[in-house]
Amino acid sequence: MLQASTLRRGPSIVAIGGGTGLSTLLRGIKEYTTNITAIVTVTDDGGSSGRLRTEMGILPPGDIRNCLVALADKEPLMEQLFQYRFKGNTDLNGHNFGNLLIAALTDLFGDFEVAVKESSKVLAIRGRVLPSTLSDVTIWAEMSDGSTVRGETNIASHELPIKRVFIEPPSCRPLPEAIEAIRTADAIVLGPGSLYTSVIPNLLVKELTEAIRRARAPKIYVCNVMTQKGETDNYTVCDHVNAVLEHSYPDLIDFCIVNDTPVSEHLIAKYRSMSQEPVKDDSDALAEKGIRVLRAPVVSETHLVRHDSQKLAEVLIQLLYDLREAQAPGSRVHQCIEHMRSRIDSLAYRH
Repeated sequence: MLQASTLRRGPSIVAIGGGTGLSTLLRGIKEYTTNITAIVTVTDDGGSSGRLRTEMGILPPGDIRNCLVALADKEPLMEQLFQYRFKGNTDLNGHNFGNLLIAALTDLFGDFEVAVKESSKVLAIRGRVLPSTLSDVTIWAEMSDGSTVRGETNIASHELPIKRVFIEPPSCRPLPEAIEAIRTADAIVLGPGSLYTSVIPNLLVKELTEAIRRARAPKIYVCNVMTQKGETDNYTVCDHVNAVLEHSYPDLIDFCIVNDTPVSEHLIAKYRSMSQEPVKDDSDALAEKGIRVLRAPVVSETHLVRHDSQKLAEVLIQLLYDLREAQAPGSRVHQCIEHMRSRIDSLAYRH
């Protein structure tokens, strides 16, 4: 109970994105606060999510499911159940149990938003997960030659460089809860995750981006560690940041977190065989845009290169701690940061 009450005093963090990148971030920050709002893209059209979207006419549940599991405060068995993928020569092959549960709850209640909230209760998540919009949106990309490509799956598999992405219908609305969470946030985090198909689609919901720009909280972009074939071939840190700004506002980002740990040579060779490279750090140039760069060792290596949940969360916490000096000692932000520092110390001791 003490831990739960301590977490409830944590800072309000809004995390925006999709895919595995957002869920990685959430796993780390849930150790410091339960005041988390994950705002998740709903443009996925592949795999189990794509099938359910086509056959049942619901929003794609996959990215939302990953975020629910990442924030779960239940026993590992429940998490394993939500992530279980059916196999075999049946119609269930390739479907994910968590996706099917969200689909069933949507059918039961007639409301995708309610289905997500009920799924959140099942997993007793720390925080909440919201779709960026309840509209049935499709993402499009304009390529370097002027041609257009429809759908997330097709965009990611296309060979030409992406010039810009856009969504249909463009007039989609965000949830009021998302706008309020952004307005009252202590920090707003974009990424990590697929640049054009996980992070930027959320910024194409106009009212959402306007709310981010107006918010007083620091806006932090977490840059990807590796390029992504078909989306960000040969991209540098500045290329990632510029893409975000070009799809939103020139002053949207205050801070950019960049990994400064070299990727091991054997993994570089592995990624090069998949036409991927470490993202080149040219972030010194971001100072001209008024963006402060935070370089830190935020990755872990196994057979893949991924952001490390705990390391990334600690960098975010340290950033807010450093900003404390600009706050009055009795302010909410100051109190939140002091709470976060105590969590850093306790977790470091525990590990």
